[in-house]
Amino acid sequence: MARGLRDIAGEAILLAGGGRAILMQIAHPAVGRGVAEHSDFASRPLDRLHATMTYVYAVVYGTEAEITAVRRRVNLAHSPVHGKTAAGRPAYDAFDPELQLWVAATLYETAVDLYQRVFGRFDEESAERVYREYGVLGTSLQVPAGAWPPDRAAFLDYWKSVLPTLRVTDETRRVAREILRPSAVPLWLKAVMPLARLMTVGLLPEQLRAAFGLAMTPRNQRRFDRWIRIMAAVFPRLPVRIRRSMRDHELAELRRSLGE
Repeated sequence: MARGLRDIAGEAILLAGGGRAILMQIAHPAVGRGVAEHSDFASRPLDRLHATMTYVYAVVYGTEAEITAVRRRVNLAHSPVHGKTAAGRPAYDAFDPELQLWVAATLYETAVDLYQRVFGRFDEESAERVYREYGVLGTSLQVPAGAWPPDRAAFLDYWKSVLPTLRVTDETRRVAREILRPSAVPLWLKAVMPLARLMTVGLLPEQLRAAFGLAMTPRNQRRFDRWIRIMAAVFPRLPVRIRRSMRDHELAELRRSLGE
């Protein structure tokens, strides 16, 4: 039976790709400038993670009322995020469908890459179904339905067309440092950050590692490969309720906040 978005989006292991997705996003010049000028990653990293995961889980698993509520929250957060072209830097607007398309594309590409490393390759039917359904993360906001490339081949063309335009600036390197080496966080999060950094660097395309100043030494490559093997051996064998506990927690929190 073909797998779909609902079969994979709730897997907590996908959080291991969060850093990679964010760095891919901010390497886009307009997204990067907007995040650099408006982000609060340094002071509220867990709040940012909570907001992102609540949106994803609500869109994939929630009711229409829940989707409407999280869409309203995201749009409210995005409303001040805009700026004009200045000193050769691009204009940006968080409501720009092209920028939202890139953000959704990084979430899809990162999730599918990591999921298949841990759970194994999709069959062709599952791969196309997951791809088609992933577009909802963009189209639930301002991305027109027709803007999500119609199939994986078209997506690959889109992805390859954007990669050469990515640029890492001093501003976005600063944001990356704040993400990968947060200071105002609980001790438990500090304890897991070395592994989070390793996963982020290991999953990034090589050219972006260099641009962000993130080295992947042979030793770290061996550690990364070992962790992937451990995840692939252990995670699929865990009970589903454990693997999807983050999803269930975030949805429960959302429903409590809505008085359900």
